Amino acid sequence: MSKKKVLIVGAGFGGLFTALDLAGDADVTLVSDSDHFCFRPLLYEYLSGEVEAWHIAPDYKELFGDEINFVRGTVETVDFAKQTAKVSTREDLLNYDALVLAVGGTTNFWNVTGAEEFALPFRGIEDADDLRNRMTRALDEIPPLLAPQDVREKLTFAVVGGGASGVELATKMSDLLYDAFERRGLKGEPRVLIYEMSDRIVPGMGSEARAYVEKSLLEAHVEFYLQTKVLEVKPHGIVSEYDGKHLEIETVATVWTAGVKVNPLIETLDLPKAEDGLILVNQTLQVKNFENIFALGDIAKLEEVAPILTGTAQLANQESVLLADNIRAFLNGKKLKTKQFEELGEALSLGTHNAALLVGGNVISGAIARNARFALYTSRLPTWHHRIKVGASWFFGGTTPRPLQPLGIS
Repeated sequence: MSKKKVLIVGAGFGGLFTALDLAGDADVTLVSDSDHFCFRPLLYEYLSGEVEAWHIAPDYKELFGDEINFVRGTVETVDFAKQTAKVSTREDLLNYDALVLAVGGTTNFWNVTGAEEFALPFRGIEDADDLRNRMTRALDEIPPLLAPQDVREKLTFAVVGGGASGVELATKMSDLLYDAFERRGLKGEPRVLIYEMSDRIVPGMGSEARAYVEKSLLEAHVEFYLQTKVLEVKPHGIVSEYDGKHLEIETVATVWTAGVKVNPLIETLDLPKAEDGLILVNQTLQVKNFENIFALGDIAKLEEVAPILTGTAQLANQESVLLADNIRAFLNGKKLKTKQFEELGEALSLGTHNAALLVGGNVISGAIARNARFALYTSRLPTWHHRIKVGASWFFGGTTPRPLQPLGIS
């Protein structure tokens, strides 16, 4: 007998890990608009050169070979009655017995003037390459004898969003830039700014962890502006408001890490949704009123999930385990399960030589935490053979940062 068909739309953490778990138990088709996975928790290390692209962005076909049908393209429409989906790159329709929606979110610029046009997102390999090139070009354009105050003005970078992503990105950028200043013998110092609307940095973390993060930001020479609203992003500047006063600062680039919004595909689907546009799902991860449609990750509204877990890779990983089990149960006419998702701790990068592990309210920091973070994330890479290859590379080759060399010099 032919196997039941499972169509998975989106190949981030939730979609990919669900597909890998189901391989062999069903006829699985995975649709993605990219040809490679991106392990985003280590994208900051890719920016700094501590890891290579193949470590965190392997091709999908390298990960699963012929075990999963891979279709590159964008799902344009879904017919829930006929159980078919139209993909941009194919004439024929894709059929399914069970549908998984795992497209994730997109960068939310919150309708800030100029943000979508001029701010850089930071969600993939291409974004990191773009930012690193801009940092290098800006350094290359600084004359060696330029006055320190002029250097500071010409080497200012802004990061919008003071959550974990913004902090990890800003500390990496600052360490890279300060290292480049020393290597190139430049006068003065670079400037990296974080803009955060709330009254605290990393708002979702506890006080002990936040205190360490603030200390690390100061040590990394990263300035953070709290209770500050970004009003406009310009090609080479940012306008903000604090306490009723407006401030415009010249920047090389503004990087946007201030949240995500629902993927445009989800907006077109006639499914039950919450006020924020997220798909309403049961504790089994089935979309409400649709027993053969499942959703997880950034696009799914799941009750009883701790706020600190919302939108994280660790939640998507945990959901994928439950989801694969429940799809198997659904296809075989068995009872579906529920699960209590747990906060497993957080590993935060704080520069090229520092990190913090947040476990049970305790903070482990420094080089030990940095090495433990690499070990932890090795275990969370998609497949065992990729884990072995990457783990061996890090163990034997190391994870030394790659300096911001002048363009044209490797």
